Amino acid sequence: MTYDSNRIEALLDEGVRDKVYPGAVWAVGDATGIRVQGTTGVLDPDEPDVPMRPDTVFDAASLTKILAVWSSIGALWEDGVLDLDQPLGGFWTEVTGHPLGTVTARQLLTHTAGLPLRAQLKNLYGTDMDDIRRGVLHEQLHQPPGEAVEYTDRAALILGYLAEHLSGQPLDELATVRIWQPLGMHSTRFGPLPDEVAARCAPTELDQDTDTHLKGTAHDFSARLLGGVCGIAGAFTVLDDLVALLRYMLATDTAPKRAGFGPAWTTTSLTVQTGTLAPVRGLFWHPAPGTAPADDVWVHYGFTGTGMWVSPCQGRWAVLLTNKLYYTRDRQPLTDVRNAFRGLAFI
Repeated sequence: MTYDSNRIEALLDEGVRDKVYPGAVWAVGDATGIRVQGTTGVLDPDEPDVPMRPDTVFDAASLTKILAVWSSIGALWEDGVLDLDQPLGGFWTEVTGHPLGTVTARQLLTHTAGLPLRAQLKNLYGTDMDDIRRGVLHEQLHQPPGEAVEYTDRAALILGYLAEHLSGQPLDELATVRIWQPLGMHSTRFGPLPDEVAARCAPTELDQDTDTHLKGTAHDFSARLLGGVCGIAGAFTVLDDLVALLRYMLATDTAPKRAGFGPAWTTTSLTVQTGTLAPVRGLFWHPAPGTAPADDVWVHYGFTGTGMWVSPCQGRWAVLLTNKLYYTRDRQPLTDVRNAFRGLAFI
């Protein structure tokens, strides 16, 4: 195996110079651990003497969907308490008789459930968490299930609610007990973060209300609206914790203890589940842009600038953590860096 760390470092250094992001933390490795890693840039441009560090805490954004929801749903599936293909209304009374009752967990995981495409929770349902839950679970579908692949945050929000229903635990407790603690992911948690942890958190977007960049509080508005914990976003994490998860996905004996899900869930999830529909998807994971399903490189991103890739076929994983939202919501500059990084990480 080759690991072209010099070219990766040059690529990511250029991203700092071009103000794609203030800084980045990255690593590439296999089941045995990290093979190459590095940092570049600064934590906060307002503090140019404080560099990015390997233990910088990042707002995971939509990586929460993997860290908390996908992993917990996998645990419930392996426990035998969740049938991915049974309509939700058949066992979840909150959605029985409502449009969502005709949808399956597999359709939610493949973004083929026909859900509304935008969250818009406050505009539609107000600020009361019970009203939001009721509204989301009783909403009309955007289109019939199974007809199109359309990414929507609501899929993870609903699956988070489902995981809580089946387990009898809040999502943060479920993920902590079944996934994060067994894998030794001791720095992964939902926010808001305590001050001492927030101090080493990479700041994200400027908060218009306080005129300061968010730091230790989730950027995602839905997560903030729901008290910091939801399936959409809200988790914070560090490089080493993501490495622990990705190593476990490649070889379960790398973890201190067995997590709630195992090889069966990983294999199922990193397999095309959308038939002839496009774009192709597994279960929450999808083939990395610029690759074919046969290349077996799967990815999930976070809106704040986070991303992780895994390839069971190649026995390799990669992580790239940035706080690109400090500068802009424009996706393209980071998209170009991500695709180049993936090309160097999986040669």
